[in-house]
Amino acid sequence: MTAERLRVGIAGYGVVGQRRRQYIDSRDDMRVVAVCDRKYSDEGQLEDGINYYPHYSRLFTEDLDVAFICLTNDVAAEVTIASLQHGFHTLCEKPPGRNLDDIQRVIACEENTTGLKLKYGFNHRYHDSVAGALDIVASGELGRVINIRGVYGKSVMINFQSDWRTKREIAGGGILLDQGIHMVDLMRLFGGEYPEISSVVSNSYWNHDVEDNAYALMRSDTGVVAMLHSSATEWRHRFQFDITLEKGSITLNGILSGSKSYGEETMTVARTNGVFDGDPEEHITRYKNDTSWAAEIAEFAGAIAGDHAITNGSSRDAFNTMKLVYDIYCADPEWKARWNLDNGVAEPGPPDA
Repeated sequence: MTAERLRVGIAGYGVVGQRRRQYIDSRDDMRVVAVCDRKYSDEGQLEDGINYYPHYSRLFTEDLDVAFICLTNDVAAEVTIASLQHGFHTLCEKPPGRNLDDIQRVIACEENTTGLKLKYGFNHRYHDSVAGALDIVASGELGRVINIRGVYGKSVMINFQSDWRTKREIAGGGILLDQGIHMVDLMRLFGGEYPEISSVVSNSYWNHDVEDNAYALMRSDTGVVAMLHSSATEWRHRFQFDITLEKGSITLNGILSGSKSYGEETMTVARTNGVFDGDPEEHITRYKNDTSWAAEIAEFAGAIAGDHAITNGSSRDAFNTMKLVYDIYCADPEWKARWNLDNGVAEPGPPDA
């Protein structure tokens, strides 16, 4: 690896793509040289000299080292595969596609590449509150995890008249796959894998062909019980993640986001100190700045520079989180039959799992 800055292309230059660029450009080891987006009708240069294209096939003719994939779910796997085949290190936003078949095709391609890093953007892992909770759980000071409860909700998917997230053929799923997947990923991070699942999945309020609510009760392979509610009818936007341990609890409330609608980000740690009177000692930490985007890109850049494995958001990680999402869908017999779901049209595990 030379000291030259890695040349980066961004496929999908909307809100997320532009945010990715903001943090890439702040680094001294990467620089964005070109972008693509369907909003462009021709090719040209932005005011700052960055080349732009209407299609990823033209973007990938650039001399790139790294590609960031910030596209709709129906093409995410296709473009990720093309990026790897062109020899680019690749970061793709969540979800990895519409179903498990998409991520399996990516894994099959990845296995035929050498020396390339593939990472998926499960950004919530990098929030300071989540990192703080992980440190406490890993320390063992509060004992083992007993149960987890999570609610992640907003008032709509987005603009229901035009947005692609409401169209099953493009999105693959609704609020659970689009937003709730972050909570699913955190439940795996703190609780392990979940072979036992009961669920209710519904689109009874917004009446589109993707879900507006998903409720799940799960038990992990280590005995952790998790309850999840992913909602597009939460009129006051909400993020709450409760972890109950043997000697206390951790509650993550709110999450710093671009919309600023989920309130301040806090971590409340309660310690019983051996007294079980229902009123434990509590300490609240408030987080003022969202460092997650910078931290996530830094980890990716470090894996490239040091040629070491992806720590968070590997293709295996993405597969297992995606599988849990589809296991929740399929645990509701009516929802599974209604959409003819077969666990994401995939085998039980990734290739060579």
